[in-house]
Amino acid sequence: MIRNIIYIILTLTIISGCATSKCVDPDINVPDSLTMNAENDSLCIADLAWMELVGDTLLTDMIQRALTYNKNLLAASARIREYEKLYNVQKKAMLPSLDFDAYADRETNNKTGAKPVEEVEVVAKLTLSWEADLFGKLRWSGKQALARYLQKVETQRAIQMQLIANVATAYFELVALDKEMQIVQSTIATRQENVKQAKLRFDGGLVSEIPYQQAKVELAKTAAMLPDLKHKIKMKENELSFLTGALPSKVSRSTIESQILKIDTLLVGIPSDVLKRRPDVKNAEYALQEAMAAVGYNWADRFPRFVIGLEGGFENNGFKGFFNAPLTYMIGELTSPIFSFGKKKAKYQAALEAYDAQRFKYEETILQAFREVDNAITAYLAEKETADLMLSLKTASQKYVELARFQYLNGQIEYIDVLDAQRSHFNAEIDYSNAIRDRYLALISLYKALGGGIPR
Repeated sequence: MIRNIIYIILTLTIISGCATSKCVDPDINVPDSLTMNAENDSLCIADLAWMELVGDTLLTDMIQRALTYNKNLLAASARIREYEKLYNVQKKAMLPSLDFDAYADRETNNKTGAKPVEEVEVVAKLTLSWEADLFGKLRWSGKQALARYLQKVETQRAIQMQLIANVATAYFELVALDKEMQIVQSTIATRQENVKQAKLRFDGGLVSEIPYQQAKVELAKTAAMLPDLKHKIKMKENELSFLTGALPSKVSRSTIESQILKIDTLLVGIPSDVLKRRPDVKNAEYALQEAMAAVGYNWADRFPRFVIGLEGGFENNGFKGFFNAPLTYMIGELTSPIFSFGKKKAKYQAALEAYDAQRFKYEETILQAFREVDNAITAYLAEKETADLMLSLKTASQKYVELARFQYLNGQIEYIDVLDAQRSHFNAEIDYSNAIRDRYLALISLYKALGGGIPR
């Protein structure tokens, strides 16, 4: 007898293993390295916390506030807890259930026109039921619930990663706007001095009125930049307040010049680690697991269900002597579909097609991940080179202004040449500030593309 039971269990286990045999494994092509232009090592900047990457305590404090108070992230955390509870419900479906039922009824019958007959029934009983998961239907259902839960976990991790990137991006854009405001205000002071000097030279008969009017035009053009800059700064402050879950308020920040990058070389790690870190890849992987579990569930749904039921309690035709009337009842129920016009088979085949669709989406997600990493590495290296070139341009333009002013005072060139030199230096200062900003923005994009900013 025991041998027969073991044989049946092994047979059913083998049959259950055939449920997903038609599910084709995804075709995953992992490159040998992420780039030829960076250090390919097991170390990676994505393994660092943001405070280990950039030395700005104000920024790291702001990121921490966002991770604590951002409403979207809090909502995602609540959704995780919801799906965790739903998974626990499904996981316990394989366990027996015990129910208590108690009732009393009175029925009067008068079927023949004779004296009415009264029937009284008083019942109190416990019912134990358990479904034997012969073909794995409940197990596959549990795997579906687990995959859905893990997808929500990865969604929350993706939101956290994106939140850190958004806060850091807005922060560097804000400090770059501060620097641009500082450059404009400094240039306005220079332009005002130019107007003063041009007027003195014009009043003294040394030059015509043209240099004086040119100086006034340059002053007005530069001053006209202030309102738009103030508006942009306020908008960025409001954006950061929103991301940190706060009402619009003043944002404490450092300067663009005080930013310190704590890495000397660009470490991007190894390709396989990208698949482990990125939440979109993990999400697609769990979605594929859910699709496979759906295949198994629909495969098992075509076979019989076996449910064992056991009842015990008391049943009597009155409360008197109630506990002297015990009740026991045991049932084994086998339910099997015989003919359903191919509906269950069609559901199974549809689940297979859904799995294939999810498999292609998973493969596409991996391709997208490596494309984003390669683009981010290329962009960072380009922005780093641009920042170095812009520094050289800024230094050269400063020297150009000094030489132009000296030659103008000595009557060797026209005032328009001085203005050209000053405009070039003004643009070079702003371009250099923006180049520093863009370098940090590229670093943020690379950090995000590699899967940085999320808990391990």
